[in-house]
Amino acid sequence: MTRPPRRIAHLDMDAFYASVELLRYPDLRGQPVVIGGRRDHQPVQLPDGTRQYFRLRDYVGRGVITTSTYEARALGVFSAMGMMKAAQLAPDAVLLPVDFDAYRRYSRLFKTAVASIAPEIEDRGIDEIYINLSEFDEDSLPLAQRIKQAVREATGLSCSIGITPNKLLSKICSDLEKPDGITILGMEDIAQRIWPLPVRKINGIGPKATEKLTALGITTIGELAQVADTDPALLHEHFGRSYAIWLGEVSHGIDERVVVTSSEPKSISRETTFERDLHARHDRATLSEIFTSLCTRLAEDLQRKAYVSRTIGIKLRYEDFRSVTRDLTLPVATADAATIRRAAGECLRRVPLEKKLRLIGVRASALTPANEAIVDESPQGELPLGN
Repeated sequence: MTRPPRRIAHLDMDAFYASVELLRYPDLRGQPVVIGGRRDHQPVQLPDGTRQYFRLRDYVGRGVITTSTYEARALGVFSAMGMMKAAQLAPDAVLLPVDFDAYRRYSRLFKTAVASIAPEIEDRGIDEIYINLSEFDEDSLPLAQRIKQAVREATGLSCSIGITPNKLLSKICSDLEKPDGITILGMEDIAQRIWPLPVRKINGIGPKATEKLTALGITTIGELAQVADTDPALLHEHFGRSYAIWLGEVSHGIDERVVVTSSEPKSISRETTFERDLHARHDRATLSEIFTSLCTRLAEDLQRKAYVSRTIGIKLRYEDFRSVTRDLTLPVATADAATIRRAAGECLRRVPLEKKLRLIGVRASALTPANEAIVDESPQGELPLGN
């Protein structure tokens, strides 16, 4: 029996974190809003029932933006931008703290809604998925509309969907009609819809590769396809054989990757960057509280995902940006917060703590599904931070 042609969707939630916050604060709709503040940037409820919000100009520190609304993006404010720089561009933008618990809850809601219609899903992060639609008889447009409606009913949020013969093209297309868009494209549409786009639109061509391609006079996907056809040796010379071959394939919209419906994580981690550098001894109480919280949240992540870990590690970044890691392998796998805290504390004793710290993190690796492992569930107590 002939298999149906491949039909892959990429669904991307629209300004996900910001959109979740706008459900909570609907009076901010249409305004430039930045997500990335601290807990003390929570809005203040006034006696008359209105809210007083912090503004980006009020921020002092070296944090970065997690995301922003489309109105803030129109002012040049994007994710991963430093807060202080963003404040120069949009000083009056509203500043809200991040709430990852809420974002994870809405992530589960939208994925469950999609799975009720199309269960063959590849999870690509908190706000995006690939969906295999190849076995559906329904036309792409009404199917996409049905999926979008299910997401909206479950979450109150909008998403954008690209439907094409493969993951590469669908990832590009889900971004073409944002927000709340649907883009459907066949291989015959590549020359018209894909080739005029900048090469950086291809997932896998990063800033360094984009810079090298620009130096060669290649700025669009169409120009890359032309060079791949007429002068492949040029790409081989500057990018190496395997990457040059891949560049030629993706410039023509070729991608044979399948939708992977399940994958085993290699590790799970939690980390935090401090607003100011902290010293392991002078700021011992603060660091100990943060460190214990990270271990507790890591244990909760393991338990929620039904994994246990044999290897617990830490990551420290000093004030001079140098990073160190240490790991400890346990005799029995665990998902117990106190056991993780004890192991992480042992790791911490093996690193120098004279310099101030910018970042601290805890990682669980050597993971095993909880139902397949012998688990040490006995609490071991906590070790103090440092010596």
